[in-house]
Amino acid sequence: MRILVVEDYAPLRNAVVQALREDGCSVDEAADGIEGSFAAEHGEYDVVVLDIMLPGLDGLQLLARLRKLGSDSHVLLLTAKDTVDDRVNGLDHGADDYLVKPFAMEELLARVRALLRRKYTKKNPLITIAHITIDTADHSVRAGEEAVELTAREYALLEYLALRCGEVISRTEIWEHLYDDRSSASSNVVDVYIGYLRKKLGRDGQPCPIQTRRGEGYILVADPS
Repeated sequence: MRILVVEDYAPLRNAVVQALREDGCSVDEAADGIEGSFAAEHGEYDVVVLDIMLPGLDGLQLLARLRKLGSDSHVLLLTAKDTVDDRVNGLDHGADDYLVKPFAMEELLARVRALLRRKYTKKNPLITIAHITIDTADHSVRAGEEAVELTAREYALLEYLALRCGEVISRTEIWEHLYDDRSSASSNVVDVYIGYLRKKLGRDGQPCPIQTRRGEGYILVADPS
């Protein structure tokens, strides 16, 4: 999933970005409100992890700007302030969740995963499609009763297709959600990873539920037969 982290304190920003990338997310980062606003307004992010106290443009101003522009990115606010009024103010500005510093990185990751499920209207961390079961909490996959070993990139691709099951997704859109601004990869790498997934998920006579729509992209279908 594509995440934007806006945090001016470099050690914390670096730690959050690294943890999210290790959790399989594509992550962009910004060190102040102006830079964060530009990134958020010109990119499509599933979740924005946003510090409130930022130079240039504070987090609540940035959040208000995004909501005014119609952004539907889910926003997790980070702040050292922990009064009821502070939490209410942040949520009333359009935030989806609130995390008080200092926090455990495991909790931040869990909250981001919950926001991703909410964005794609998935309450259950288990997603079952055809003979494939995906556990979005621990990033495990099973084909029938057999565990499937996937790389972080393969898992991220499968999860994105599963969250949008039944929708045709273009190669460009998939690429934009799997790679951050640091990447020099081109969109044809999507075809390669689709091939990897098909080999690993098509087992015991069960067809892989990933189908190609020529000229359009790929779709994960509930009934591949």
